Amino acid sequence: MKLRSSPLSPFGRKVKIGAILCDIHLDVLPADTSDPADTLREQNPLGKIPVLLRNDGPAIYDSRVIIDYLDAQAGGGVLIPASGEARVTALTMLALSDGISDAALLQMYESRFRDPETHSARWLDHQAGKVARGLAALEAAPPQLLPVSGAAHVGEIAAACALGYLDLRFAGAWRAGHPALVAWLDAFSERVPAFEATTPQV
Repeated sequence: MKLRSSPLSPFGRKVKIGAILCDIHLDVLPADTSDPADTLREQNPLGKIPVLLRNDGPAIYDSRVIIDYLDAQAGGGVLIPASGEARVTALTMLALSDGISDAALLQMYESRFRDPETHSARWLDHQAGKVARGLAALEAAPPQLLPVSGAAHVGEIAAACALGYLDLRFAGAWRAGHPALVAWLDAFSERVPAFEATTPQV
């Protein structure tokens, strides 16, 4: 299978880590979301990444759906707890962490796609507030191990990728006020070598 993504995407990184933990090989192909000529828009009408291209079916998107598919292909319960409160906890943390990544990306898009004189301080503050509240929630209750057969569940993976993106794009400014989260990410990195293996090369 082939994964269309960008090296810097936290959502693409989440899928790459998930595939490694599921022992599923993916060929990663670059995609340019800003290029109208990129075939990405034929594979996902929204023109967003990541997209999973299969040999035996239509393309799959977005990252949450791809992760669910990979987990099922690996027999289930590898990345996503099978049932009960553990499943709800993992998926809620996935939503929170993806929301942090979304808000961080939107801040970057403001500078990439809008002229400086049209930048909206109100919009940037709105997105920064989402990141700040999300980080505060994770600091108060860092991700915990849940019953999965892989090295980490999907909520943890998404949280690590969100923090990795903040390190990349915002010079790790989040670290100063979140010691518990820093300690958690260090431990996660040791437990899940795929995290370091998928570090974006800028």
